[in-house]
Amino acid sequence: MIDKDFATHFAHDWIAAWNSHDLERILAHYADDFEMSSPYIAQIAGESSGTLKGKKAVGDYWAQALTLMPQLRFELSTVLVGINSITLYYKGTRGMAAEVFYFGPDGKVNRAVAHYAA
Repeated sequence: MIDKDFATHFAHDWIAAWNSHDLERILAHYADDFEMSSPYIAQIAGESSGTLKGKKAVGDYWAQALTLMPQLRFELSTVLVGINSITLYYKGTRGMAAEVFYFGPDGKVNRAVAHYAA
């Protein structure tokens, strides 16, 4: 079960990693076989399902996204805690977003789903 301290630490570290644009630091939060779903995956990576699996595939997508958006910056708004998940509500370069992170027993994200303001 995830507690408030873990969730808060994860949220601040995740935001800082993205704002650093350090791909290895970003990927350190994730299990090797994690799955990522996002509407931008279809747009940027060309994967019509909107889902990628594994650090290599997602890392390649994120590297491309960071190149396309060098001004990318996130600002944390709210941290919501679930049983084995956390939802971060944050402001990004393109507006508000909510991302749900599901964690494995090792404390790494094994699935993430991103949502963006329409």
